[in-house]
Amino acid sequence: MSVKGAIQFTEVTDDSGITFVHTNGASGKFHIVETVAAGLALFDYDNDKDIDIYFLNGAYHDSDPTGKAPRNTLYRNDGNWRFVDVTETAGVGDQGYGLGVAVADYDNDGDTDIYLNNYGPNVLYRNNGDGTFTDVTKSAGLDDGPHMGAGASFLDIDKDGDLDLFVAHYVHCLKEPAAPAQRGGRPAYLGPAVSIYRNTMDTLYRNNGDGTFTDISDASGITTEASAGMGVICGDYDNDGDTDIFVASDMSGNHLFLNDGKGVFEEFALFAGVAYDHHGEEQGSMGLELADTNNDGWLDLYLTSYQNQWVALYQNLGDGTFDDISLKSGASQGSFPKVTWGCGLVDFDNDGDRDIFVACGHLQPHIEHYDNRSTYRQLNILYENKGAGHYTNISEHAGTGLQVNRVSRGAGFDDLDGDGDIDVVILNSCDKPTLLRNDTPSPGHWLQVQLRGVQTNRDGVGAQVRVFAGDLKLLDEVHSGRSYQSDFGKRLYFGLGKQTKIDRVEVAWIGGTKETFTVDQVDRHVVLVEGQGFPLPPKARK
Repeated sequence: MSVKGAIQFTEVTDDSGITFVHTNGASGKFHIVETVAAGLALFDYDNDKDIDIYFLNGAYHDSDPTGKAPRNTLYRNDGNWRFVDVTETAGVGDQGYGLGVAVADYDNDGDTDIYLNNYGPNVLYRNNGDGTFTDVTKSAGLDDGPHMGAGASFLDIDKDGDLDLFVAHYVHCLKEPAAPAQRGGRPAYLGPAVSIYRNTMDTLYRNNGDGTFTDISDASGITTEASAGMGVICGDYDNDGDTDIFVASDMSGNHLFLNDGKGVFEEFALFAGVAYDHHGEEQGSMGLELADTNNDGWLDLYLTSYQNQWVALYQNLGDGTFDDISLKSGASQGSFPKVTWGCGLVDFDNDGDRDIFVACGHLQPHIEHYDNRSTYRQLNILYENKGAGHYTNISEHAGTGLQVNRVSRGAGFDDLDGDGDIDVVILNSCDKPTLLRNDTPSPGHWLQVQLRGVQTNRDGVGAQVRVFAGDLKLLDEVHSGRSYQSDFGKRLYFGLGKQTKIDRVEVAWIGGTKETFTVDQVDRHVVLVEGQGFPLPPKARK
């Protein structure tokens, strides 16, 4: 089913009040960490129903040439595309080297907390519920020493109602390069496969239910394989009721840690068909997403990668394996000369199927001088889902927002203005961010679903939601930590096309309970509380 009107985006950054500028701390020594910064988070930090924005920043390796150390920045959404910097009062202006972020209510107290996966010491900010946060890293048992961070995810590995924490790491630097690499007579960054870097083991922490965590990496089985971790996403790809872990690994096989239901994992990527591309080649894997792209009731996997590699769409075959349909589906058209990072499988026009957004930007600042196939600044990519497993690259026709030329990294997707369609926020390396307002004409009807767990974790992380409306059968799942080192989407968005009636909404909570809700209206945001069977009455937005 399609709805008339092409997907359109308008850039609204300059009028938003956002003045954040990212830095990667580059000083001419070409540290590899400079290439992989950074992610962002979209979430409602103050429970006012508006989605706020948290940008991660880098840091200088040596002395600070500016006299003002870079810091992460939190912007409060005041509505009507106006954002206010509340970093100082909130207490979340970390000055470490930010790479990855995950947000969730880890202590089940009703507000969203922040975990930072840095280059150096990581940070856990507990939300105090009054607009402020407290650094509880040490008391929570998460001050385990410095790593080079990557993606991170909260998930309930054993279905006990507490959110555990998976933390990916990028390479370990055995020694700094004596000098930058040379490409065409220009300095360049070394890749992760050279001998001065070594792949690392990821870390898994069990939530003890008392505000503390315990490192169970070895006992859980996730240290059987080393990787150069980048993006992370956790989800129930085999529909067996527990949460599995996907790790995008840079120039080494990707990982899929299969959960046995009790929090013990087996590495399964090769058998599942997602360790390598359809040629059996390692990818420079960056970001990944899980969503049902063809409405068959199974979560598919999308993976971004490096220049001269196609982005990859892996279709879930429903038997524990995937099929790489990147080329035949059209979901990789135009990606080959680009370096691709953040991504989203999002129904931008609310027609009942998911489109694809890909953030692009090279990591070699002098690439144009020795390779005429690519550029440093790059336009992002938008693929429209045409149905029947086919996508079309519509980037040139999707409005001024797709003509923004930056060096993009993390990307997030949410309804920032409360009008029922999904907008885009992009963190750009060493530049201001990009805010894209969705101005698609005549989009379809929609439903926004927010879960509230009671016996399970309060955010409903790991729960699957199925919406039935006429001939539409839609599936989504609540994730924490996703795409490229970012987090967004605690509210689930379902495009309904021309459907004006919802037959039912089914929720499979992570603890195993299944529940059916009656939702009697479209074009609304509903809160579904575990065990209640009907949505809470809607509350007016500010």
